[in-house]
Amino acid sequence: MAFNSTRQAPERDPGPGDTSTAAVAGSAVMDSAHVGDIVGALGTIRQDDTGRRRTWWERLRTLLVIMGPGLIVMVGDNDAGGVATYAQAGQNYGMKLVWTLVLLIPVLYVNQEMVVRLGAVSGVGHARLIFERFGRFWGMFSVADLFLVNSLTIVTEFIGVALALNYFGIPKYVSVPLAAVLLFAVVAGGSFRRWERFLFALIALNVVMFPMALMAHPKAGETAAGFVPQFPGGLNSTLLLIIVAIVGTTVAPWQLFFQQSNVVDKRITPRWIKYERADLWIGIAVVMIGAVAIMATAAFVFQGTDLFGQFSDAGGVADGLKQHGSHALGALFAIVLLDAALVGANAVSLATTYTLGDTFKRRHSLHWKISEAPVFYVGYAILIAISATIMLVSDAHLQGLITQGVQALAGVLLPSATVFLVLLCNDRPVLGPWVNTVKQNIVAGVIVWILVLLSLALTAATFFPDLTTAQLEIGFAVGAVLGLIGGGLVVLRSRGSAASAEAAFAGVDLTNVEELTAPALTKADRRARIEAEKMAWRTPALESLTRPPFSPLRKAGLLTLRGYLLIAVILVIVKVVQMYTA
Repeated sequence: MAFNSTRQAPERDPGPGDTSTAAVAGSAVMDSAHVGDIVGALGTIRQDDTGRRRTWWERLRTLLVIMGPGLIVMVGDNDAGGVATYAQAGQNYGMKLVWTLVLLIPVLYVNQEMVVRLGAVSGVGHARLIFERFGRFWGMFSVADLFLVNSLTIVTEFIGVALALNYFGIPKYVSVPLAAVLLFAVVAGGSFRRWERFLFALIALNVVMFPMALMAHPKAGETAAGFVPQFPGGLNSTLLLIIVAIVGTTVAPWQLFFQQSNVVDKRITPRWIKYERADLWIGIAVVMIGAVAIMATAAFVFQGTDLFGQFSDAGGVADGLKQHGSHALGALFAIVLLDAALVGANAVSLATTYTLGDTFKRRHSLHWKISEAPVFYVGYAILIAISATIMLVSDAHLQGLITQGVQALAGVLLPSATVFLVLLCNDRPVLGPWVNTVKQNIVAGVIVWILVLLSLALTAATFFPDLTTAQLEIGFAVGAVLGLIGGGLVVLRSRGSAASAEAAFAGVDLTNVEELTAPALTKADRRARIEAEKMAWRTPALESLTRPPFSPLRKAGLLTLRGYLLIAVILVIVKVVQMYTA
């Protein structure tokens, strides 16, 4: 087991940035920079490391090296839009929406754990798998979704930068360009380790959330009551919009693309999946603590004041905290907002340019220098520049609505992204022994259906604003029954597939069955052999795999989902415009 801080130069592909041929013969890996030692902020694990971690200290050191993709994607989840959304929930509804965060914990883990497996086993990004396994038509649909939401999300990050530094008297025409230059400089150094260390430094600043929340004098009883599901003021389009926004800022499509590509870029392989799962849990804990702290700060400071229920934007929250709390409290909130904006802008921009490289089969790794991967870095620079410009030319009211609207859009589009994720995680030629189990598919199916029901409810409430709480609750009940019936049919069908999978020893090549069942092998030996083959299994070259058949029923279902989501997106935009012109 080797831990060191030396930088391993990536192997060079034959072409100037082209990755149209596999970097490793017989594998799906397209970019040669994605093969080699694991180079993290806190150390290095050699590619040929096969040693067992026998002590807790060895396991901890390994976790510290692997840690990164899960932590960064989750903290990036609490971006500027997230800070604004949680503050809005606290300022307008107190602690009565905390329960939404608890329900999102399994959603976060299930979705992100699936992309961990996809990235570690396949060695390619999420977009590349969708293009290769579902074709260009569906690939462009998914990428278009991502580019639309990500571009608007990055605008909200610069809004956060401007609002945060404006609290300290720095105008946006100074703060936004400086932030844009800083974000590009950190990424463009050609060093994955340096980039990750910078993100870790920003993440460490989250510690200021603890004194910030304590200065708000939170009440334990009121906070605990918020964990009970409730709909303050009754279900209506405004409340549903903030709930969908909380979902969209906590579980966003960009997170799927970012974490899978970042796992690939860090060169994490199946052997290290359990450590990356631990990294993910650490990130989830950080994001949940941060969300509750932000919500509590706004809820308890504004409670009983003229600003309660009067959210405008994150800058207004900082000024309000100064007015009803203290200058220090407002300053801490501004620091949290700035930190969140920088982490979010970096992660969302990288998710987009990673996808750009996947789409056009060009080099897309932080291990490359600018001259070695020009498309990757120029795409990142253009995205940052356009988003910063949009922020600078928009007015404050529009910026506030963009911030809320983009979170709602992310929530509406998430079911589509999750459907493709589940389909990929059931694609045995891609994942082999790492495909979803029946239980994982049930949980994923429940998550998708809940997201669809939330989107349907928002659509109905926008179309028919006079719908009562009772009518919406009936709609949820009917949807739950339909989901149970559909889920039951899927489970029955899945059990037959699971039985044949078990016959294949969880995906192990059946040519080894006689060897594995030989009398000389004990049960423990057979288990160890299967586990070893599972850890060594990698996705073959994607072009060598037969594309999965698209049944008429599956195609009709996906087209229906896409058509509905298009309508839902339009309705979210309509709702935001209505709020802007009100």
